[in-house]
Amino acid sequence: MGCVHGKCCTRYPSSSDGDSGRRREKRPYKCKHILTQRSLELVPVPSHNFTLQFSVLTQHGYYPDTVERENQDSFCIKTQLQGNPNIHFFGVFDGHGQYGAECSNFVKDRLVERLANDTTLLDDPLKAYNSAFLATNSELHDSEIDDTMSGTTAITVLVVGDTLYVANVGDSRAVIAVKDGDRILAEDLSEDQTPFRKDEYERVKLCGARVLSVDQVEGLKDPNIQNWGDEYSQGGDPPRLWVPDGMYPGTAFTRSVGDSTAEKIGVIAVPEISVVRLTRNHLFFVVASDGVFEFLSSRTVVNMAAEYADPRDACAAIAGESYKLWLDNENRTDDITIIIVQIKGLSN
Repeated sequence: MGCVHGKCCTRYPSSSDGDSGRRREKRPYKCKHILTQRSLELVPVPSHNFTLQFSVLTQHGYYPDTVERENQDSFCIKTQLQGNPNIHFFGVFDGHGQYGAECSNFVKDRLVERLANDTTLLDDPLKAYNSAFLATNSELHDSEIDDTMSGTTAITVLVVGDTLYVANVGDSRAVIAVKDGDRILAEDLSEDQTPFRKDEYERVKLCGARVLSVDQVEGLKDPNIQNWGDEYSQGGDPPRLWVPDGMYPGTAFTRSVGDSTAEKIGVIAVPEISVVRLTRNHLFFVVASDGVFEFLSSRTVVNMAAEYADPRDACAAIAGESYKLWLDNENRTDDITIIIVQIKGLSN
């Protein structure tokens, strides 16, 4: 979701709980998708003697009123960052607004370039990550791209040896599959940053944002009610951010890169970063735009991916199911981008 115009004016919120699906989620249909965008790739992590096997797929959204609209999602996979065979980067960027495609492509290039040129990356990955996001945000503001009402979310995973550093800005998501006996569990590596979260709600309110659903802005519901339930029970009209005296920008997230207008009411480019040390029980991780998670929970995505030995088939199956569910529930689809990275041979 993004600003209230365009792709982000969906009436359905995105799920953020790996164990909680939305009410409309349907049982995925079983079929083998064979159309894939990218060949299977492998990269070793010699410091810990394991291999990453991965694939990516991006699916242009279907917009019947603007069929010529370009895919605003982008992705970046950069192996051997800084020439180091133990550092690898995976990122998905979900643009929004009139210049969303330009924003997402600018950010995916500049963010990884910033990390690649930061000499402190190995010594202090958290500091390097924060610095890269904030510097990229400033560069986007200063670029020729009009980010007044456009920007991008960013979900990124930096692999350093046997450790994942997951930096998130917005409502795209990363999730990891963990073997627990005979079960495979889904553990979210990021938390969606939306006004449903009490901490994010309070932060943007202090910055002057009005937090209202579209129905409240249009006078169909009482604007004084500041309780929208949660992202799973709520009926498809999520809380959004508005300037104090206008009906814009209507962002359904509380963090992004770009969005200079929304920045004035609390939308920030500071990433939330989680750190996970890999074990032999970690099977694979998924990095995907919110087009995937709009109608699929983290658990369902992991369960579907676990059915396929080849990540190319897993990407195609999940993208196909997401696309189908969008059309079952709306007359359009979002852009859909998914990276699946399998962890092979890690013995600890």
